[in-house]
Amino acid sequence: MAPVGGKKAKRGILERLNSGEVVIGDGGFVFALEKRGYVKAGPWTPEAAVEHPEAGASIVGVNCHFDPTISLQTVKLMKEGLEAARLKAHLMSQPLAYHTPDCNKQGFIDLPEFPFGLEPRVTTRWDIQKYAREAYNLGVRYIGGCCGFEPYHIRAIAEELAPERGFLPPASEKHGSWGSGLDMHTKPWIRARARKEYWENLRIASGRPYNPSLSKPDAWGVTKGTSELMQQKEATTEQQLRELFEKQKFKSAQ
Repeated sequence: MAPVGGKKAKRGILERLNSGEVVIGDGGFVFALEKRGYVKAGPWTPEAAVEHPEAGASIVGVNCHFDPTISLQTVKLMKEGLEAARLKAHLMSQPLAYHTPDCNKQGFIDLPEFPFGLEPRVTTRWDIQKYAREAYNLGVRYIGGCCGFEPYHIRAIAEELAPERGFLPPASEKHGSWGSGLDMHTKPWIRARARKEYWENLRIASGRPYNPSLSKPDAWGVTKGTSELMQQKEATTEQQLRELFEKQKFKSAQ
């Protein structure tokens, strides 16, 4: 519904900032846009981070669609872009809690497991402690998570950064740090795992001997302007679904 008095004019970024509004730009979609060809290819992230230097963005970073590794690589490029432009901004990172090295243009939504088969890709708490440390060392101070993050993942962030924060989270009372509670286990080989070095260096197995380690992302070639991306208010019809099913079969066979 249009506001009383006519359509409200859209305020520019400078006007919004000058009014005291807090503006956070999500870098995850920029990452996807570059891969889909909507913005300049190459070292695009530094350009995106300083596209409007006169606006003086307070926070820049990445959210969702990609795993901690890719997200931090992206934040690093953003940081380099800011430094090159002699700008200052807080850095933020909120990646997925899924390993997605094989994802394609739009991130994890292109994976065939999305959204109900992603559990085998879930990061361990130790993965997230590593992520938290690397993010902090990079200069990120808004460290969090997006899709797939569970309470124990957030606890892992807080525990890893406890020396900097000066305290542990309350939930740390529920377990021993770095598996230290295993020192009372009845089996000696389990007791031997009650140390940080073991969990930091463990190479995780999937337990799925007949499954591939990576997936082939869906590549439908759907880009901006394609009718299939147009959302409709009414429910998807059976005919529309059948057309999509047939297209999926064709794409899978390619």
